[in-house]
Amino acid sequence: MTAREQEYRELFMAEALEYYDAMSRHLSELERNPQDVAALNELFRLMHNLKANARAMGFVDMGEVAHKMETLFGQIRSNERSFTGSLVPLTFRAVDILGNMIRAVGSGQETGDAKSLLENLDHLIQGEEIVETRPAPTEEEAETDAARKLELSDLVYIPVKKLDNLLNLVGELVIDRDRILTLAAELGHPALQATARHLFRISDDLQYSVMDVRLVGAGVLLNKFPRVVRDVAAAENKQVELTLAGQDVQIDRNVLQLITDALLHIVRNAVSHGLENPEARQAAGKPAVGKLSITALTERDDVLIQVQDDGRGIDTEAVRQKAVRKGMLTAEAAAVLDEQEVWALLFEPGFSMAEKITDISGRGVGLDVVKLAIDSLGGRLRVSSELGKGTTFTLVLPTSIAVKGALLIELDERAYAVPLLHTDTVLALPNDQIFAVGAC
Repeated sequence: MTAREQEYRELFMAEALEYYDAMSRHLSELERNPQDVAALNELFRLMHNLKANARAMGFVDMGEVAHKMETLFGQIRSNERSFTGSLVPLTFRAVDILGNMIRAVGSGQETGDAKSLLENLDHLIQGEEIVETRPAPTEEEAETDAARKLELSDLVYIPVKKLDNLLNLVGELVIDRDRILTLAAELGHPALQATARHLFRISDDLQYSVMDVRLVGAGVLLNKFPRVVRDVAAAENKQVELTLAGQDVQIDRNVLQLITDALLHIVRNAVSHGLENPEARQAAGKPAVGKLSITALTERDDVLIQVQDDGRGIDTEAVRQKAVRKGMLTAEAAAVLDEQEVWALLFEPGFSMAEKITDISGRGVGLDVVKLAIDSLGGRLRVSSELGKGTTFTLVLPTSIAVKGALLIELDERAYAVPLLHTDTVLALPNDQIFAVGAC
């Protein structure tokens, strides 16, 4: 089992156990008051969610039991039947069996045979009386039921706001830690220095533990794009084959959140601008179906997210001429720009190569959002393109936006912090070797 499969299974288990507890509670409420609409609606919702999750995970029997239970509660909601008679004990039994199935998944065992239960549920759905074929519990089964302990999931759900608050507190702790280290070094007190070093180790471990908690697989975001690409391709009358890779790459959840819109714009632009329609592709000797890939990978301490298409590529001269026509720069200034500098114009606010406005593009809103998002994270954007062969956008992102080291400097009595990520070296220079460049 891969790490991602294990992660999904643990998440499924945590949710399923919550559903099981909630189903048992609401079923008891419904037994006391068969007219309790809130409990009935909640049971219907829980069964629907459990059905979807179980089927997505490949637990067919569990999904089928939940599906039939959902149908039964749907009949009760629509007043086709009431929560009375043989329906009551059977639904309790079905919930118990669902609980056993969930526990079996958690322990890696088979989920058991639900054939008899499914047959009885079918009879009830069709308005027939059920035939109880379940044998009386053995003494061993009765002892097992009696000895069963209440279970709690090994996972807990934590709101992101609480994690953000925890991270902020760790950030303040790290700042104070560094002050104590500095003071200990200045005072030269051995005991204080030893305590400061111990504090450094503890706070360092705490910082990385908090950062680790916030890491999620890139697939959390990437797996949303098949539907996006499908919708944009349908709107543009194009055919696109999407490939995803690197869903297991770990990245800070907040980094993913901040680049969501940026990545959405790049992908939509890749389909709308980058890929040609089937006729144009075939005329250019390409397959009618365009290829688009979204890949997450790591590079040293960074996470790279690449969006690559095999479309028409960026027409550098067309971009140069469009920028001149829009008055962004003079023809003389545009003429001396190299390829990368011309491509950078695509990320200026209000700039678009679309000749007409559609629902997807042409309003001049989009790629500037990409630049703003990446700049806010201290990341970088790489563009490579070959006319007629395609374009690759690479978002270079930090793994985490947690506490970062910074170089503090003071200029004209104002303090500045330069991220160490963007600091190559620190030099001490005499005043006569410092010069002002450009306008002051």
